Amino acid sequence: MLKLINLNYGYTDGASRRSILQDCSYTFEDGRFYTILGPSGSGKTTLLSILAGLDSAESGELWYNDTPITSAQLYHYRRNQIGIVFQQYNLINYLTGIENVELAMTETDNAVPKNRREIAYALLEKVGIVQSKANRPISKLSGGEQQRIAIARALAANVDLIFADEPTGNLDTATEQEIIRIFKQLAEEFGKTVIVVTHSETVSQFSDERVLLAEGQLHRMNPKKEEAKV
Repeated sequence: MLKLINLNYGYTDGASRRSILQDCSYTFEDGRFYTILGPSGSGKTTLLSILAGLDSAESGELWYNDTPITSAQLYHYRRNQIGIVFQQYNLINYLTGIENVELAMTETDNAVPKNRREIAYALLEKVGIVQSKANRPISKLSGGEQQRIAIARALAANVDLIFADEPTGNLDTATEQEIIRIFKQLAEEFGKTVIVVTHSETVSQFSDERVLLAEGQLHRMNPKKEEAKV
C-alpha cells in the first residue's frame, strides 16, 4: 500500500509561485491498476516523480507498507520497491532486449534467481517478446516491442510498485490495447500496484480506478464502465 499524506509541492515562475500539490492525500492499494488523469500542466508527471522517489515534496509524507519514506530511505525505496516505465522507453540501445532485462536484475537488493537469463526470457515471453526478438539489439525493434521490454525490465527487480508515464503515447491503437492488457494482468494476477499517468481515455477506461489531479488535489473519478473489455 502506498499512501500520500498532505503533500505540498510548487515552484516559482518569475515573480509568481505556482502550486502543483496542495495538502494532497490519497491511498493506492495493492493489486490495483490506477490511471491518473488531468489537464496538461496540472503536475501529473511531477506527482509520479514524487511517488517514485525521484523528486521530493516540500512538505507532507509518503508512506509505503505503513512505513514513512524518509530521505535516508529513498535510495533503498527506489532500488528495491519500484519499477518505472517511461514514454521514451529509456532502454540501452546498444544492448539486446534480454541484456536490458538482465541488467535490471543486478541493480536491486531483492532476491533474484541465479538463472537470470532464463528468468529474463520468461519475463519477456510474458509480455509478448519471443526469444528471437529478445536477442536483437534494441535499435532493431519497434516502439511497441521496446515498450514491452521496458515493462519486463521494470519487473525484473521483483518489485511491487510499477509506475508508468504516458506509456502508450507513441504507440498505435492495437499495441496500446496490448500494453493495457499487460498492466491489468500485473495488477490482477501478480498483485502489483500499477500507477499510470496518461492523457488517454482508452487507457483510463480499463483501469480499476481513475484518479483526477486538479487544483493540487487527487480526486477519485466515476468507476469504469462494466462493459469495457480489453
